[in-house]
Amino acid sequence: MADRTAESRPDPDTLLVQAVREGRGKLKIFLGAAPGVGKTFEMLTQARQRRMDGIDVVVAVVETHGRMETEVLTKGFEVIPKKRSLYKGHVVAEMDLDAVLQRRPKLALVDELAHTNAEGSRHPKRYQDVEELLAAGIDVYTTINIQHIDSLNDVVAQITRIRVRETVPDSVLDEADEIELVDTTPDDLLERLKEGKVYVKAQAERALKHFFQPGNLAALRELALRKAAQQVDRGVVGYMQAHAIGGPWAAGEHVLCCINEHPSSAELVRRGRRLADNLKGPLTVVYVESARHLNLSEIEKDRVADTLRIAERLGAETVTLPGREIAETVLEYARRKNVTQILIGKSERSRWFEILHGSVVRDLMRGSGAISITAVAAKGEKVAPKTVATTARGHELDWRDYALSGLAIAITVLAGMALRAVSNQALGSIGMLFLVPVMISAVSFGLRAALFAAFFSLLAYNFFFLPPLYTLTIADPNNWLSFGVLLFVAVFTGNLAARVRAQADVAGRRAGIAGELYKFTGKMAGLARLDDILWAAAYQIASMLKTNVVILLPNRKTRQLEIRGAFPPDDELTADDVAAATWCWERNQAAGRHAETLPGAKRLFLPMRTGSGTVGVIGLQRENDKDLFTSDERRLLDSLNDQTAIAIERAELVEKVDEAQVLAEADKLRVAMLTSLSHDLRTPLASILGAATTLLANVGLYNVERTREMLLVVREEAERLDRFVGNLLDMSRLEAGALGSKPQMIDISDVVSAAIARVSRRASDHRLREEIPDDLPFASADPLLLEQALINLLDNAVKYSPVGSDILVEARARDGRIVVIIEDEGPGIPLSELPHIFDKFYRVRKADHSVAGTGLGLSVARGFVEAFGGTLTAANRSDRSGAIFAVTIPVSKPQSVE
Repeated sequence: MADRTAESRPDPDTLLVQAVREGRGKLKIFLGAAPGVGKTFEMLTQARQRRMDGIDVVVAVVETHGRMETEVLTKGFEVIPKKRSLYKGHVVAEMDLDAVLQRRPKLALVDELAHTNAEGSRHPKRYQDVEELLAAGIDVYTTINIQHIDSLNDVVAQITRIRVRETVPDSVLDEADEIELVDTTPDDLLERLKEGKVYVKAQAERALKHFFQPGNLAALRELALRKAAQQVDRGVVGYMQAHAIGGPWAAGEHVLCCINEHPSSAELVRRGRRLADNLKGPLTVVYVESARHLNLSEIEKDRVADTLRIAERLGAETVTLPGREIAETVLEYARRKNVTQILIGKSERSRWFEILHGSVVRDLMRGSGAISITAVAAKGEKVAPKTVATTARGHELDWRDYALSGLAIAITVLAGMALRAVSNQALGSIGMLFLVPVMISAVSFGLRAALFAAFFSLLAYNFFFLPPLYTLTIADPNNWLSFGVLLFVAVFTGNLAARVRAQADVAGRRAGIAGELYKFTGKMAGLARLDDILWAAAYQIASMLKTNVVILLPNRKTRQLEIRGAFPPDDELTADDVAAATWCWERNQAAGRHAETLPGAKRLFLPMRTGSGTVGVIGLQRENDKDLFTSDERRLLDSLNDQTAIAIERAELVEKVDEAQVLAEADKLRVAMLTSLSHDLRTPLASILGAATTLLANVGLYNVERTREMLLVVREEAERLDRFVGNLLDMSRLEAGALGSKPQMIDISDVVSAAIARVSRRASDHRLREEIPDDLPFASADPLLLEQALINLLDNAVKYSPVGSDILVEARARDGRIVVIIEDEGPGIPLSELPHIFDKFYRVRKADHSVAGTGLGLSVARGFVEAFGGTLTAANRSDRSGAIFAVTIPVSKPQSVE
């Protein structure tokens, strides 16, 4: 009844996935076997229909590749302009993700899902841009070819002998709401290619000789058809689970292979692979971890792990299911996953064993329903054990367990004798005491010790308490009944207690592993620097698995592997280790000790994979290199390896983002400097060149006054040019740390007067005033640097203040320091630009929207002031419009005067 209720209830995991996807955009992928089949054309055609239905559609990025029929379809759509940036001297255009998010359409068209974005973009891959659009609730139409799917990359490379570098993780396609196959026959595609509808003539000729061969196109078409069929089958399974519809629905074949510790399981998996290939369906290999799993030796556990690894190598999905009843667990999983065929090994046990303990094969056939069950008598090649037989405590014949059980029986005998002597207890009551050592043995030492205690407890009860005493004879026939009941209860309770203990052991082990993984994940999440992540990962993996660990990552420039993390830290690699690690990195497969490739190496090397590819290699070596990892340790290792790989990828992405930001800032600074140079060099040079050319061409034509005016223009513009070049040189000296500061005792009034005198001609249209008290103490500063800083501040006030306004310079003593304040009556500094006022090449626009100066004066002034221990700040006046610049200078310590 409970099983029927469970089957009629929707799958909670499926409902949870649907709940999580609420509010998320819908993704539709147009899948093709090769370029030119018409994916973009079909996407635009359907988008045009959606637009006619009143849906808000925009083109985020569509690559027409010069195909006229495709370009025609783009007419009428709103196109988001691409974002242009400078990359290695070239201007590249990418999808403007921020513009699309700000526009927020109902449907966005994003062509070429596998495209790699230019460096400096927010995401390295376009599919990551699509994921952000979906998270924002925007529906997306996109296109992809079959050769760009990550799991099929090796297959396509084997077929076409061309490896595609731009790939998309399978998880992106798995999460798509709809996949539409855009199909055409190889002959039609070749005809389109010859007509120039796919590539230009020269490129088309090369494609016909290499990629676009009839055999290649037929194979790629079959891959595309299979991928689309798998997506349809996945959709059917999701619908069944969400609506609690019992399976299977034979929309597509799905083979499930059940394995155990038997040596023939490897042959069973291979047969399942052949069956799945013949049926054109996926293969899943399942191992049910029941209470019986605890009784397996380490050799048998390792054999199960090896068989699961063989299944993974053959491309099957492997699943380990916890369960008490094997047949019930397998059938429940099969119905949930829409399995149509179950393959299981035929039992070699006797009929009496099946009568007493049951048969998994018979239970499967009895409850399978519409699922086909195939029992195979597999007697193929055995999986050789690779682990030394070191059985876990509780499974070996430890004499101490039996000795303690015997001691408990002896104590029970003494207790029974004491009770009989004191209160003349009935034999039945004393017999109940002998259940105690049975229960203690079952809970403490397991089933074998419990059976031992049950057998010898009954012998002791018979020998010491049943008449005739001190013999094993039972005289009274009534005592046979109590003896038999006691035997049954003892065996039953012992078995039950042992099973509870076994389940507690399994739960405790899993809880321990989960706790270790939780701590490891928390530690990885709290680290940001790559070196810290690598060291912590190496130490944690070495501590948990009692093994030496090295982590190798590729050098960014040479792409050669190098040790980045190790425990012990001084671990080194031999030549065989380097060869195995390189092979593992290049082939994305295990290599080295106990592996099929390069087993002569000291270490076992495993690839560290993420959704976007392999990020590194981890090498492991046990102190006793004959020992392999147990199945539990291997699962723990796989989890630790995956978590470490994700943490490494996250740290590398952070580094790339930081580098991209630095490059973007450098590019921004370069553009600002070029803009400043083009304006502030050309403007004075043009004035100088114009005045000089006029004077030379008209010698004697102008009177003395006119000639003097033109010469003044030449001098002023030359001085302006000299100030600009001087600021550039000063900034370069500041950044190089080559600015020599010599603080000394100075009189502020002398420095202020000198600075005002030097800018008086440029400030002739303004009123310069200074208010400096006579009792102002001496300051400690470099007089030349302070004077130049004040000149830059006064020059800035002149540029941004209206003609005829006042510019005030005042100084006062405050809290043991001297503050020099420059106030103007200009428009002030916009609050949004106040934090950037001292940035290099940053210029605030005037009221007429023009910019003044080079954007270096204030930055140089702050650098000069800070060089001798002062500070420079900017603010707006509170009494009226205008800016305030405050220079704070240390007061000079009292000195003796000779």
